[in-house]
Amino acid sequence: MLDIKFIRENPDVIKNAIKVKQLEGTVDIDELLQVDTKLQEISKELDELRRQRNELDKQIKFEKDLEKKKPLIEKATELKPKVNELEEKYRELKEKFDNLMLWVPNVPADDVPIGEDESGNVEIKVVGEIPNFDFEPKNHVELIENLKLADTKRGTKIGGFRAYFMTGKGAILEQAILRYAYDFMIKQGFTPMNVPVMVKKEWLVGTGYFPWGQEDHYGIENDMALIGTAEVSLTAYHANEVLDEKELPVKMVGISPCFRREVGSHGKDTKGIFRVHYFNKVEQVVLLPQGEDLTREWHDRMLGYAEQILQDFGLPYHVLLMCTGDMGAGQRKKYDIEVWFPGEGKYRETHSDSYFLDFQARRLNMRYTDKDGNKKYMYTLNNTVAATPRLLAGLIENYQQKDGSVVVPEVLRKYTGFDVIEPE
Repeated sequence: MLDIKFIRENPDVIKNAIKVKQLEGTVDIDELLQVDTKLQEISKELDELRRQRNELDKQIKFEKDLEKKKPLIEKATELKPKVNELEEKYRELKEKFDNLMLWVPNVPADDVPIGEDESGNVEIKVVGEIPNFDFEPKNHVELIENLKLADTKRGTKIGGFRAYFMTGKGAILEQAILRYAYDFMIKQGFTPMNVPVMVKKEWLVGTGYFPWGQEDHYGIENDMALIGTAEVSLTAYHANEVLDEKELPVKMVGISPCFRREVGSHGKDTKGIFRVHYFNKVEQVVLLPQGEDLTREWHDRMLGYAEQILQDFGLPYHVLLMCTGDMGAGQRKKYDIEVWFPGEGKYRETHSDSYFLDFQARRLNMRYTDKDGNKKYMYTLNNTVAATPRLLAGLIENYQQKDGSVVVPEVLRKYTGFDVIEPE
């Protein structure tokens, strides 16, 4: 959520953000400002009427002469329905105002490229050498079937479309990837967290996943929903709290299952374990004091953590600076990391690294007290550390051998207990 004062002073900036983020039709800024103006007018009227009523109440209280008290009572009585009527109008307008504010997106940073879709993303870094096989590399679908690393047929039988079982050494390797990533982030000073995966919808609103992405989440009864990322639970951890600036930065790493309906992906990646309805992920979240320079420093640092893990795994990848049309409504700037998938001959997304300034903190009422005693909203960031089975799919494609086996990266062997996965 943006500061209404900023919106009042920069309506054209907000309108442009809506345009470049491909969100036209979701919110009318002119309507929002009209409602805001009316709210301010009613608020002033209410304040004046309440002042008059309070003054009359004082006069009535101290007036001993009944004849003089009577007209005061009559005047106070006349004010009551006027106050009630204005209060009702204010409540109705405030509800409308709050709803409109939820649809106002964040403004992209100045260095974010303008673009309509993924074609506008800019490659800013390429790391690692693309493997040169002396055989035709298989894709992960063939590899998991041949090596019995997962079972999608029985997964579909039990869990429906895009469901799967991780099996045998595939299940062990998946847990090894997650555990390595988790341990790595703990070494960086992050607090390890196991998070709630079923949360109140207000926290999905607070983190900016609702109202825009509501259709991509699984909702359940009692105003609860399943998370699509641990970012929701971690970022909301300090909601409605005021921390001391000395407690910042707050660095949290969470591991959790994640659930997504994959709305809009009909026909995409229907085979294998790349695009699925549930997966496991290690997520990093940082809460900072205000200052965009500090935020951008941490944004790059968090990107570096994810890159280091990929380098430890020996995976080639590139980093993209996402354009305005391919980033979330709440994000101010976003990087994606895409790992090379030799079986498919292309890079595929495995990580997303974003910062929001105070967009999420305002929605979550998450503040801190600075050294001068002023209360301010925190700045928030998040980034994927490792998501499986997607990352596992990229790993086995890169480490496949001519005989159909897959070598386990050296850093993972202490977790797996085996060096290679061979066909039975």
